[in-house]
Amino acid sequence: MMSEHKSAIAGLFAVAMIWGVTYVLSAYLLRAFSPVLLSFLRICVTGTLLLAVSRTQVIQHPTRREWLLLLGSAVFFTLIQQPLYFIGLQFSTAANASLIYAVAPLATLFLEVIFLKTRFSWMKVAGALFGFLGVLVIVGFNGLSLHVSIGDWYLLIAMLGFSISVLFTPHLSKRMSPFSISLYSTMVGGVLMAPFVAGENWFGHLDMHGDLFMWSLLVAGGLLNVLAGLWWIRGVAIVGPGTASLFNNLPPFIAILTGYLFLGDAIHLTQICGGICILIGVFTSNRSLVKQVKRNRLESEFEGN
Repeated sequence: MMSEHKSAIAGLFAVAMIWGVTYVLSAYLLRAFSPVLLSFLRICVTGTLLLAVSRTQVIQHPTRREWLLLLGSAVFFTLIQQPLYFIGLQFSTAANASLIYAVAPLATLFLEVIFLKTRFSWMKVAGALFGFLGVLVIVGFNGLSLHVSIGDWYLLIAMLGFSISVLFTPHLSKRMSPFSISLYSTMVGGVLMAPFVAGENWFGHLDMHGDLFMWSLLVAGGLLNVLAGLWWIRGVAIVGPGTASLFNNLPPFIAILTGYLFLGDAIHLTQICGGICILIGVFTSNRSLVKQVKRNRLESEFEGN
């Protein structure tokens, strides 16, 4: 039977695969929807799907403290990360976005040590550096331009918003299930995002001209977001924010594999080397985590005796 740790890692790999698909999907949907509106519509679709199955789940209602944690997480993830990511993509490149988000594991690791008082691990830092190197190799091989623009600053703030938002999950998961956290986070995020959609419309920047195909893609993306959100929250709760964030480096490599399998795009040796570096980074970090889990288990058994 698969252990809790192994099942969490498997779920995070699945999340990375889904994100590899939804990043491309989101970039395509920007042709039909403006950035803030797209973020809000994704939240609405995700919330509708979660509510549809909520009767089959046991829901833990938030306490006053947990409402504050949900609000804090939503501010950094929904109000900062999502809109600025889409806005940044309009003024920057996919290569720059990949590199900036490849720094997220390092940022999360240091924030985790500072705010969650976790033990500093050089193995995790080494894993994050291997992941960044892998993304750098993949992006550099494609010959994509890496000039700094205003979009890169938006992406940098979005990345920091993401890194900070995951720090709230370990506290929320002490009592609430992943489904409950995802449901209430989506509700809070939708309420917070609504005024910004109104503002986008007020300033004449709201754009919505999607056909049935685009709306179908939006719904499909919402379904993927539900699955990824549940597995991501569970993974962060079990392995910690720093280790979970390392899986953010996998989507560029997954995009290459997807292009090869479904589009017939060629895969080159340098790209394979980049992917191997990313996988080594994930493996290195998780090896450190496995040792820590075993150490904690032995200490618990010793205290019990």
